[in-house]
Amino acid sequence: MLFQKKFMIPLLLIVVGYFIGISPEFKIIAAGVAIFLIGMYFMEDGFKVFAGGTLQRVLKKTTNTLTRAFFSGFIATSIVQSSSLITVITISFLSADLIVLSQAIGIVYGSNLGTTTTAWIIAAFGVKVKIAYYAMPMLVFGIILRSVHSKSYQGLGFILLGLGFIFLGIGYMKEGFDTLQNAIDLSQMAISGFLGLLFYIAVGTVATVILQSSSASMAIIITALAAGQIEYTSALALAIGSNIGTTITAILGSLASNTNGKRLALAHLIFNIITAMMAVVFLSYFVELVNIFATYLAIAEDNYLLKLALFHTLFNLFGILLIIPFTSHLVSFISKIIPQKKVSRGKARYLNPTVLQTAQSANAALHKELEHLYDIVTEGLMHALLLHRSDVISDDNLKHAIKRKVNDIEINVEHFYQVRAKNLYGVILDYATKAASSMTQDELKYLYEYKVANRTMINILKQAKEMHKNILKYNQHSNQHIRYEYDTIRLNLASMIREIEIIYHSDDDMKTLTQIHILAEISQELDIMKSNRIDTLIRDKKIDTMMATSLMNDSDYAYQISKKLLDIARILWIEDKDIREFELEEDSEI
Repeated sequence: MLFQKKFMIPLLLIVVGYFIGISPEFKIIAAGVAIFLIGMYFMEDGFKVFAGGTLQRVLKKTTNTLTRAFFSGFIATSIVQSSSLITVITISFLSADLIVLSQAIGIVYGSNLGTTTTAWIIAAFGVKVKIAYYAMPMLVFGIILRSVHSKSYQGLGFILLGLGFIFLGIGYMKEGFDTLQNAIDLSQMAISGFLGLLFYIAVGTVATVILQSSSASMAIIITALAAGQIEYTSALALAIGSNIGTTITAILGSLASNTNGKRLALAHLIFNIITAMMAVVFLSYFVELVNIFATYLAIAEDNYLLKLALFHTLFNLFGILLIIPFTSHLVSFISKIIPQKKVSRGKARYLNPTVLQTAQSANAALHKELEHLYDIVTEGLMHALLLHRSDVISDDNLKHAIKRKVNDIEINVEHFYQVRAKNLYGVILDYATKAASSMTQDELKYLYEYKVANRTMINILKQAKEMHKNILKYNQHSNQHIRYEYDTIRLNLASMIREIEIIYHSDDDMKTLTQIHILAEISQELDIMKSNRIDTLIRDKKIDTMMATSLMNDSDYAYQISKKLLDIARILWIEDKDIREFELEEDSEI
């Protein structure tokens, strides 16, 4: 990346500037490509805004099997005409653990096939009609809709602007190649044979890497072929190269993602290289197959534009059919090549820039990171209670664990707070602030709840730190009464954590809600002031006033911590939107 910034971009600017200066025709073609790419960016932004998260929700819900993932990727790419957008969404979903690697690879298979529809559209309409004529009204209506306050209208405006610029770009490219034909015939410089095949594959790959859009590459290839500037066989090789070059989107998108994002980029590269190799080895057979299918589809024998589009579709389809049975092996292979990195304690596991690409993946990543923070906070809380995690989660005899001597456990509550929890709290808060900029009002409601949960968890550890001092002090105290009261606080809080752990892994929202209400009633036992037990202890002179003050403060801490734990459970583990909103409203009224 550093090499690209320091050398490649300046070199590219010099080369393009030189050719623009010596060739008016090249200037028109280059302008057409630039306008086409602007149109693609507008289209991508338009679908992001217009869909309002619908595209992301559909992809998430329709990718539970490899077959469904394939068809979802194909249909989504065919509609939005941008494999880059679908790839970015897929990487963000994968980074947020919304989907598994095999599902993501299925989407990539479908997206690869879906992007071939661009070639069909351009070949069928883009060079046969004055497509720039239709661009003007689209640009006008797009600008008008862009100024409307409604997000949906703004998104539609972006889409129209994108289509307008794409049509305009194709028009300029066609005009440029037509004009270039009068000055020079590039087809006369064609390199024949196997060397020529490799040369044009390399050109197609490099062009797509530079443009970062296989759609733009195919538009150039088709308009050049329509103008007779390249031969049909050269166009086939360029299309193969374009297929390899399109993996640059996934590779660049994975640079800021987690391990799974990088695995997907490698899978995409391997798949496209295998597909390209198959197309090269069996090129003559594919040409014959194209001729056979062209007859059935009533494509004229000399209509090389539609034949190119057909070839583009067929070799991608055959590549998918070849590799799809071996997807599980591909996943295993890639997982060995790129092993899962162990995340340092206190570092974010799910938050990376890639996840911010979509609001849904951003919220999902925040949800998982909050669960990660919850694990840290409850472990710190258990240390504050002088307990091991295994005592609370798996040991049936909690009372026995409560009686254990203090030197049987390593105590470092301050470490949990300062090094692990506090740092992650800040990262989550910063990430949530960044994620808010692209969210709808409904999505912002969830984001606000996550911010509340984040703050609540860090407050739990603060209170646990304060409580821990007296728990440590009175754990082996000679006064059995104060020792019993603190053991009771420890037992009740540990029992609360154990019950919430069951909620954590439950998929039944109504059962979760019922259990939260039961636990809320039980937590009242921690309120020692309400039970008047403290008065009895003082009156019967079982504890002194210093002990009573400590006990009142710490029982209040314990009661507040129990309520906070239940608040977190409501936010994080009730998934049903209606149940969740009703419960949170009821809780706020109380």
